[in-house]
Amino acid sequence: MLFLGPVYQVVREHLEGRINHFPLVRLMMYSLDKTILYLLVFLALRLLWRGLRHKPLVFGHELKVAVFAGYVILLLMLTVFRQWYYPWQLHFYFNHPLADINWQPLVETLKLRNGASQLDFWYQSLGNVVWFVPFGYGLAGLLRKPRLWRVLLAGVGLSVAIEGLQFLLYSGVADIDDLIFNTVGAVLGYVLFTLIRR
Repeated sequence: MLFLGPVYQVVREHLEGRINHFPLVRLMMYSLDKTILYLLVFLALRLLWRGLRHKPLVFGHELKVAVFAGYVILLLMLTVFRQWYYPWQLHFYFNHPLADINWQPLVETLKLRNGASQLDFWYQSLGNVVWFVPFGYGLAGLLRKPRLWRVLLAGVGLSVAIEGLQFLLYSGVADIDDLIFNTVGAVLGYVLFTLIRR
């Protein structure tokens, strides 16, 4: 870890062995650390781009862009790039059989409902919705003319990108249910934005 190494060591000393889901804590810490790095890269490139185009900086808008970019980067680190820190460490599996993708809507999620752990069911359904609510809300706040169809298309696009990368990188299970729940979350985020704005 480049930024949170000392914090992680303290957390590890106090929590490892005491809680059942410490690998989840480790994933969160590593994802936050990578998010800090790539957010700094994004902000530097954005400042350079705006400088080259002689565009003035508006602090409020730039803060919104930074928060939204940080959220999207963290989402990608948690869902797709869990195992890798740098782009050159990635390995794509282009011969991956398409049969490994779950194309049947809601079948696997309903199986989880009848499974031993209700936590898996709620995380698969409600968790995927909640993760995308900030996307719909944040994107609507950044658009000059926020429209539902724009947020919907962007939500579908990001979700397809996540599922496709998980499939090609073997970093997760590509599932049509995730696409459905993520899109619902993005739409709910847009609805929340319009309600608050009114």
